Amino acid sequence: MSGHSKWATTKRAKGASDAKRAILFTKLAKTLTVAARDKGRDPTTNFSLRLAMDKAKAANMPKENIERAIKRGTGELEGAAIEEMVYEGFGPGGVAVIVKCLTDNKNRASQELKHLFSKYGGSLGGPGAVAWQFENKGVIRLSNDQLVNKNWEELELQLIDLGAQDIKKEEDGITIYCAISDLQKIKKRLEDLGFNLDDAAMEYVAKEKIKVDDEARQKNQDFFDELDENEDVDDYYTNLG
Repeated sequence: MSGHSKWATTKRAKGASDAKRAILFTKLAKTLTVAARDKGRDPTTNFSLRLAMDKAKAANMPKENIERAIKRGTGELEGAAIEEMVYEGFGPGGVAVIVKCLTDNKNRASQELKHLFSKYGGSLGGPGAVAWQFENKGVIRLSNDQLVNKNWEELELQLIDLGAQDIKKEEDGITIYCAISDLQKIKKRLEDLGFNLDDAAMEYVAKEKIKVDDEARQKNQDFFDELDENEDVDDYYTNLG
């Protein structure tokens, strides 16, 4: 759900049709289940679950759906075993792509991803094919409406003191990058200050962005749209600038 513009993806999620919202809820439920399975159902001690719950609430996922997904993770409810798979490859124009899947059927997920990469003129690679072009970072996004009447310079200094490594002003808002170990405290500080975060997650962040021509850019966007609609795809990351 990252694509080349996470802001655009966030807007699409908020205005999704019923059919696309159902796909989104399925993805979010898997994320909740895996987070609860791996580190327990208490969000105060399981930061991954806290992030997943925040995303589910931001998408207006019903409370009962959230609780049901968590119970599947803790074994209180039966459910298919979900495995995490990470795929690496190249999209149109040589764009590096990492796709994280949460699936109850590895063969189906693999075949569908091979098909999608091939359909748009890309190719899947083996482990390490493109991962070296990315870094694992904590990423927080604040939309422009959250910055109205705020002392930005003072806030920026506070964020740097807390461990923010990079702060980028973009068309839709600001994106804050930090070490994963600092994500929780920066997120909490912003929330304590009254900010409503658009997104907070652990992501693969490209070390360098690349540019492609208009035709390849459109093919990539079509490719990303299909990844968004695939229920096995939890998230994806690219170096498309």
